Amino acid sequence: MICSEFDVEAVEIDGIQGSVAKKFAEYDALIVGTPTWNTGADVERSGTGWDEIYYGEMQDLHIAGKKVAVFGLGDQISYSENYADASGELHDVFEKLGCQMIGYTSQEGYEHDASKAIRGDQFCGLLCDEVNQDDLTEERVQNWVAQLKSEGILDGSTGSADQAVAVDIVAEEMTAFPMVVNGQKDLISELEAENATLRKLLEDSKMMDQGLKAKMTEERFTPHRNPKTGTTMWVSTDGRKAYYTEEANMTP
Repeated sequence: MICSEFDVEAVEIDGIQGSVAKKFAEYDALIVGTPTWNTGADVERSGTGWDEIYYGEMQDLHIAGKKVAVFGLGDQISYSENYADASGELHDVFEKLGCQMIGYTSQEGYEHDASKAIRGDQFCGLLCDEVNQDDLTEERVQNWVAQLKSEGILDGSTGSADQAVAVDIVAEEMTAFPMVVNGQKDLISELEAENATLRKLLEDSKMMDQGLKAKMTEERFTPHRNPKTGTTMWVSTDGRKAYYTEEANMTP
């Protein structure tokens, strides 16, 4: 139903294992979904190919700022305490990679008692129950797709009409990703100047990560650490900028 609303074809996650980075790079935004087969588990709750790549292949992706929406399937009566748990894990994996998560929905009209897919007072995406509420699915899908469009999923950018796309400065490569600012030349100049300042900081200081971390903390950036790669992504509170720092190697 979702594919029909957008006039696109679905991609099976099982079919792109080993080339996730290449496939995801083809799209400006992602709509990702999962059932829940491993109910109540702390990790790997989907029981699908997602579980095989969450904490391996996906951890190496640089997709900060990409818009991502999550949907899921579950049985809210038989699994009332763990309704669509896997959707929450799917959401968190992409969020920790710095993606701009959209498509949150109300819990109104559902009969679950608890779910790991709840963020605040909302679901982290669209949840459908084909066992108990299949008659509501079509309307829910249509409303959700309309919501995603209103949140700019087709805009090809990571911000609203008057915001800039996130600029990623990768510490180890010192390369700024392309940016679209919708005519805001002053903002471009400001970000370019900041880019130059940070680049000099990173090149000149032996304590480059400590200096950058201090700057990010002062400017109210939120850190998202990747334990596998030892890198930390700092995302601004408005979602417009993200920076990477790398932990210094510790010796005995």
